[in-house]
Amino acid sequence: MADSYDRQYLLAALPPEWSTDLLPAIQQEIAATRRKLVVLDDDPTGTQTVHDIPVLTAWSVDRLRTELAADAPAFYLLTNSRSLPLTEAQALNREIGRNLVLAGQAAQRDFDVVSRSDSTLRGHFPGEVTALAAALDQPFDGWLIIPFFLEGGRYTINDVHYVAQGEQLVQAGATEFAHDAAFGYRASNLREWVAEKTNDQIPSAAVASISLHDLRRGGPERVEQQLLQLKDGRICIVNAASMRDLQVLTLALLRAEARGQRFLYRTAASFVQVRAGLAPRPLLVPTELALPSSGGGLIVVGSYVPSTSAQVAALLGQTNTVNVEIAVAALLDTDRRLAEIERVAAVADRALRANQDVVIYTSRQLVVATDAAHSLAIGREISASLVAIVRAIKTRPRYLLAKGGITSSDIATQALDVKRAVVRGQLLPGVPVWQLGPDSRYPDLTYIVFPGNVGGPQALCDVVNTLKRVG
Repeated sequence: MADSYDRQYLLAALPPEWSTDLLPAIQQEIAATRRKLVVLDDDPTGTQTVHDIPVLTAWSVDRLRTELAADAPAFYLLTNSRSLPLTEAQALNREIGRNLVLAGQAAQRDFDVVSRSDSTLRGHFPGEVTALAAALDQPFDGWLIIPFFLEGGRYTINDVHYVAQGEQLVQAGATEFAHDAAFGYRASNLREWVAEKTNDQIPSAAVASISLHDLRRGGPERVEQQLLQLKDGRICIVNAASMRDLQVLTLALLRAEARGQRFLYRTAASFVQVRAGLAPRPLLVPTELALPSSGGGLIVVGSYVPSTSAQVAALLGQTNTVNVEIAVAALLDTDRRLAEIERVAAVADRALRANQDVVIYTSRQLVVATDAAHSLAIGREISASLVAIVRAIKTRPRYLLAKGGITSSDIATQALDVKRAVVRGQLLPGVPVWQLGPDSRYPDLTYIVFPGNVGGPQALCDVVNTLKRVG
């Protein structure tokens, strides 16, 4: 089988989408049940399809009870578990699961849980989902795997997951994401991927599937009947190639849940928008951000994926910014680390005081280890150094843009002391904008979470240039 196909050709060959907009019916079902949607996000990029939704970085029972009782249809918990070793990620999911159960009882509010992870299949699966399911202390009839992500060009067709690269759809197992040092894989067929990730404890033949034919020809009634047949936590792959496909699925899910079925979700970002009943909103216009008329923007780049490196190259070559490269080798050398942090922070501080935009970026030579655990450890050391640099900068930036999932999570929680933020919307497709809460280091700061694997080569450059012209 070929590894890639022409996108237009492959999508045009599919059955036509379900003809009816189902969002009003979805919103009606959600209003009738009042079940809150809780999204455990393994890095901050999962907020890239929602608007006017809270994000919490702490999850005491009291905080969860307050959020469960609030009016918003959903909220996010930023776990950053993708940066952790498996045992720590499992412990974190168990803690959150137990606290959610207690908070739900206190608030007298039922809830459903999404384990949001990477649309290119990188993350702790099935380990952290298993831990979460056990802590929630209820039987699940099915686990649904839904990595479709429209804004990022991720499609699941005939159980095979694809990543858009230009006008081609490339099977996920043939992309650079499948070679991730910590979360690599071979299979593009999601049934086979489940078997691979479970070391064949769950063979591919045991994995159920909802096809595009089911969604587009059978509609909500057909899909509901399939969902009602899931029992004993059976894993089910959901094919999807459009937001309308997710609407059909979601209406069927809500109806099945109304009949007593319970599901746990492992998904990418697009599902959350539909499952929360959110109408899509236009991209944010830069003037909506109400940025200060003076000051410099701070851009911090930690991601190493090739798309980020291409964006950084364009940014450095086409913008009038102060550019500070961080020597990663120095960060990993205990004798040189502190001096490198102080050097970078001092340059950035001077530039921000002079109303200049500053780009802080790690040297592009990827440092790899021999195994997943050491690769994660290197990533945590680099991210901790980026946090230390941002904390050492004394001047409040006009806005802060963080490039990369783990980078943006650590900067939010450890450098900016964010406890709660609100997702305003998206500046570009898949690029969320947060407004930081009053208890953060910089109250009301505009914080742009720019995923490493989102956007074309000019995307980062376009954002920085556009925001420079806005006052």
